[in-house]
Amino acid sequence: MMTSSRWRTVRTYLGVAVIVVWGLAPFYWMLVTAFRDLQFTFDATPWPTHVTMDNFRTVFDTSRNHFGRSLLNSVLIGVVTTAIGLVVGIFTAYAMARLRFPAKNAILAVILAASMFPGVALVTPLFQLFRNIGWYGSYQAMIIPDISFVLPLTIYTLTAFFREMPWELEEAARIDGATKRQAFTKIMLPLAAPGVVTTAILAFIAAWNEFLIASQLSNDSTQPVTVAIASFTGSKPHVEPYTAVMAAGTVVTIPLILMVLAFQRRIVDGLTAGGVKG
Repeated sequence: MMTSSRWRTVRTYLGVAVIVVWGLAPFYWMLVTAFRDLQFTFDATPWPTHVTMDNFRTVFDTSRNHFGRSLLNSVLIGVVTTAIGLVVGIFTAYAMARLRFPAKNAILAVILAASMFPGVALVTPLFQLFRNIGWYGSYQAMIIPDISFVLPLTIYTLTAFFREMPWELEEAARIDGATKRQAFTKIMLPLAAPGVVTTAILAFIAAWNEFLIASQLSNDSTQPVTVAIASFTGSKPHVEPYTAVMAAGTVVTIPLILMVLAFQRRIVDGLTAGGVKG
């Protein structure tokens, strides 16, 4: 007869297994399809069959696609967006958490509400604006809107993190002779590293996955990888290159997986701290 504690353990593992399978199943099927020959695209076998590397060769075939350049564009756009959004977000969140001024909570609510504004409503105004000032097809035409999307995320997340930090350490540093800048950069900022790293990764992923604005404001030389995949052409004309698209999706997903694995401990620390303290 199974005891109640053992039954709870079994249910916990079953629940975790269901969540893992549910979350990884789409990626697994994308990976299987990426290695499958085009003629067997719709083969329902749940493991790799008719394995080939042609799909990956098609993805990087520069005579048909600009996937490699689009990949570099996504890296550039994601890194610049994350760097600017993080710098502005850190100082804004620090001020929101440390300073006392009227309507602070209302301002924070407005910042959070800005993240819920539908991006499709911005496409036409931004397209007209950037055409008028000659920014259409430039990197800044995608980076600036992306910054506006990631800023509410960085400010809100870091404000919750900074609010629960031990301000006594900063005051002790000031008493020992440190300036405000030294107390912030050498004492408070290192303590906030888990939250900063977690926020940076979330911001980079948000910029990496952005499609709507980039699909309207980029050209062939500046389009990110999300737009490149949508306009993907395979090795055979008039045939939808599903297997090559899956191969491209696999290549695009790998950097995100490596980044999450590299900063796994920081992410867990940051999310745990934000969940407990926020």
